[in-house]
Amino acid sequence: MIEFQYFNDCPKASTTLNNLKTLIKKNVININEVKIVEIESPEDAAKLNFQGSPTILINGIDIYTGEIPDNTNFSCRYYLFDGKRTGIMSEEYIKLKYEQYKIKQK
Repeated sequence: MIEFQYFNDCPKASTTLNNLKTLIKKNVININEVKIVEIESPEDAAKLNFQGSPTILINGIDIYTGEIPDNTNFSCRYYLFDGKRTGIMSEEYIKLKYEQYKIKQK
């Protein structure tokens, strides 16, 4: 199961979600595997150990850290890719992490 977590006030979340949707359209990811979860409050964030917006989990594992979240961060999330700080996970990065996960499951 892929879980896309976000909150509306984070402007970069929609771009990452669009990248995920592109992978669905390309039949890389099955739409039935995807759950989109809007985090509406700090209380919701605490219940889910939300890491910030956007976050993508595969079977509960954060694809950026490779770990099960154990704390809460109710804010926009930033990543470091190729030495650059960004709030967007690229289509290529999501695909790579998804494929790595599939290999581990075999």
